Amino acid sequence: MTPLAELLRPTTLDNYIGQQHLVGPGAVLRTLIESGKIPSMIFWGPPGIGKTTLAMIISNTLGRPFHTLSAISSGVKEVREVIEQAKQEEGSILFIDEIHRFNKSQQDSLLGAVERGTITLIGATTENPSFEVISALLSRCQVYILKEFGKAEMEQLIASAVAHYASQGRKIDVRENEALLRISGGDARKLLNALELVVNRDSENDVVIDNSKVVSVIQQNLAFYDRQGEMHYDIISAFIKSMRGSDPNGAVYWLARMIEGGEDPVFIARRMLIFASEDISNANPNALLMANACFDAVTKIGYPECRITLSQCAIYLANSVKSNSTYMALNNAQQAIRRTGDLPVPLHIRNAPTKLMKDLGYSDGYKYAHNYAGNFAEQEYLPDALRGTKFYEPGDNARENETRKLLQWRWKEKYGY
Repeated sequence: MTPLAELLRPTTLDNYIGQQHLVGPGAVLRTLIESGKIPSMIFWGPPGIGKTTLAMIISNTLGRPFHTLSAISSGVKEVREVIEQAKQEEGSILFIDEIHRFNKSQQDSLLGAVERGTITLIGATTENPSFEVISALLSRCQVYILKEFGKAEMEQLIASAVAHYASQGRKIDVRENEALLRISGGDARKLLNALELVVNRDSENDVVIDNSKVVSVIQQNLAFYDRQGEMHYDIISAFIKSMRGSDPNGAVYWLARMIEGGEDPVFIARRMLIFASEDISNANPNALLMANACFDAVTKIGYPECRITLSQCAIYLANSVKSNSTYMALNNAQQAIRRTGDLPVPLHIRNAPTKLMKDLGYSDGYKYAHNYAGNFAEQEYLPDALRGTKFYEPGDNARENETRKLLQWRWKEKYGY
């Protein structure tokens, strides 16, 4: 039986839900599609927001041959077969889902065909293409960021599903939708899978849906609801939170779940690399070195051996002292910038490479720290409007407590001395 998500897949831009910044009236991608001339492109965004659907709509709208490959199950051989077929066609589009899972040689196999125009490539990825797509291929593609669905878009999907069931002679009364929205997490496919599952559990033509019914049905049918068999983003969240909570047992359990589910080891290693800076930071700078070494090792050796390296790193990070002080300092500084705008650099810390700049006061009054005791000279480095502001507050741990003492000696009242 065709899944509800497939039955409701739109075929035109007018029926497409969301991404109005790209496909709304006058938007950049819609304008390109309407012109009939599209570049190779990469869609970057979370799962279940219409990346595949948008690629299919582009093909339908332009009347182009459409080929699709999954980077999970396809390799260089399959890419070359599609390219050979495309040579006999006009304007073929090749859609590659999960393109971030292609290794360098697989991505290299696309270069010539993209460059010659044999195919127009549309790649879809949930990962930052700057890290996952080789620069030669990335330079030949436009990157479009697709945004996660908000409540309005999800409610549109629910309304579309209700209308579909009505056309089949079934009356679906969605009295509460909070559980559907929460369980789906902004993923349209999960939303429709959940709704379909709840409706199909009821043999009556008239079905009333509320939060308690949704939760009960999904809990009883979790594997069916999650068509991949693993709740990818929920499990990585549990993994990160276990390390943040300093629980090595939870961390290694969720790591094992990901390994058993076939999760990309590079994805896991990258998340630990981010975690080392965000949640451990300068409380233990060795954590970043460990995570970076893990990332490097994983990219070199792959499964099955790299699972041992992943476990070593995860347990080390879980056991490490924690601090988010540098993460919060950056957030505080960015909030100040959004509030105050681009404030001018104070004259005394501007560069003065020309005589005119020196005459204008550039670098005037600057104190060269190495000329002072302790290689420190007190002076203001922030714009005048932020003078005296403190963005960084050291964490409460042994290493950063020492940092706090040093900051108090240097900056006195700013750090409570």
